[in-house]
Amino acid sequence: MTSKRVSKSSKSSPRSSGLAVLALLAALSAAALWYVSAQGWTLWYGDAEAHLNIARRIFDSRLPGYHQLGTVWLPLPHVLMLPFVQSAALWRSGLGGALPAAACFVLAGWMMFLAAQRLFGSAAAGWAAALAFALNPNVLYLQSTPMTEAMSLCFAAGLLLFCARFRESRSIWDAAAAGLMACCGTLTRYEAWFLLPFAAAFFLLYGGERRWRSALLFSLLAGAGPLYWLAHNWILYSDPLEFYRGEWSAQAIYQRSLDGGMARYPGDHDWTKAWQYYRAAAELCLGKPLAWMGLAGLAAALWKRAWWAVLLLALTPAFYVLSVYSAGTPIFVPQLWPNSWYNTRYGLNALPLAALGAAALAGIVPSRLRAFAAVIVVAAAVSPWIAYPRRETWMCWKESQVNSAARRAWTRAAAAYLQPRYKPGAGIFMGFGDTTAILRTAGIPIRESLHQGDLTLWEASAARPDLFLWQEWAIAQSGDRVSRALNKMRRGPRRYECVRTYAVKGSPVVEIWRHIQ
Repeated sequence: MTSKRVSKSSKSSPRSSGLAVLALLAALSAAALWYVSAQGWTLWYGDAEAHLNIARRIFDSRLPGYHQLGTVWLPLPHVLMLPFVQSAALWRSGLGGALPAAACFVLAGWMMFLAAQRLFGSAAAGWAAALAFALNPNVLYLQSTPMTEAMSLCFAAGLLLFCARFRESRSIWDAAAAGLMACCGTLTRYEAWFLLPFAAAFFLLYGGERRWRSALLFSLLAGAGPLYWLAHNWILYSDPLEFYRGEWSAQAIYQRSLDGGMARYPGDHDWTKAWQYYRAAAELCLGKPLAWMGLAGLAAALWKRAWWAVLLLALTPAFYVLSVYSAGTPIFVPQLWPNSWYNTRYGLNALPLAALGAAALAGIVPSRLRAFAAVIVVAAAVSPWIAYPRRETWMCWKESQVNSAARRAWTRAAAAYLQPRYKPGAGIFMGFGDTTAILRTAGIPIRESLHQGDLTLWEASAARPDLFLWQEWAIAQSGDRVSRALNKMRRGPRRYECVRTYAVKGSPVVEIWRHIQ
């Protein structure tokens, strides 16, 4: 790659532009964070609720501690949330989980600016990349919630930036910084694991005489993340691949659904459909103008010999197509069967690649026209949201709204019932899942409950409630282990009675039980 440096005659310009970008991103992030919170949307995603409560339960549990990190979901997002969710107010509002995501969004946009500026030798290209990324309403929505997408995009942008720096400097420090960014990515989302061998090959290809030392340092730092997680699962669950094939893994859940008669996911071992569904999700999340403009811009990026940057950012969308094909990651979009919303937000992982293409278009024109080209590129990128300024066109918001309607209804109703009746110390027997939102909404600390993160104490209560269950209350979903255990206690010397049920279309029946004698 023959990337260009910004001219020395404008030596102060890159720094001032970088600070301006940082300030603008911070303002955008704060405004979106406030708006989403004011509208009550912060915890509409079920995963957002789960991430928030996993972070909270690390210290707010009967059996607090490291093991509460659990498995399947990677730990770094919960660790980043931990300082904030210790505030009861920030936990109940969801902001304790959203603040780290918002900070990562700001850093992601800033690093996209720095990377594009370095790659294409133009501050205008940097602005185009940063604004095409940051003005997308879907990423603004997700960065205002306890979701992991903004964090993942941050570490992907950081990896791109330090690879771009290393391409010019061949500095061991840039290799180390890239390794740390990759390590953080591998502890945030699994698609970052897929990047590691390709990124290591980059350091071998461009490292010059020190290529082996740079590649080894990168690999040691980046590989520490997956190795740590394998060890975590091995020590706590006796299986290093518990997250991949355990009871709550995507594969196990899918197999149980198939055994129950569910049709196979679209794209399951069908490359054509896997690509079709991911492309549809990407177009919905990015907007068609940016998706197609970004694709055209990639040709410009290749002409500028930034092929390695294109490859690096294309790997994550490729990972998701592969995941849809292998049935690990279903994606549903409203215009294709089964005409619903599920994991549509995964299309947002193509945003850095499209933003890079947009930057290349701004950077390829003569220098006197680059600022104008950046304005045109950014205007085209945001045109769908300006032409149709309705939140229903924000695909990630729409997905969360549709999929949370039933859960929000029974959460409010159950919390309203339990809040005035629950006395501290009485105890609540429950699973750890969607029903934990009832505790948060009612303002009941998680430590008042006995949940699955409490290990053998919970397992004993579920297996032999007649011997070990003493909690006055229980919250269950019809047919789950808690519900089955309590149904055994309808008769006998210690009886439980189901005092409330909440049946909402599109959701399992929620049950509240109480010890009556």
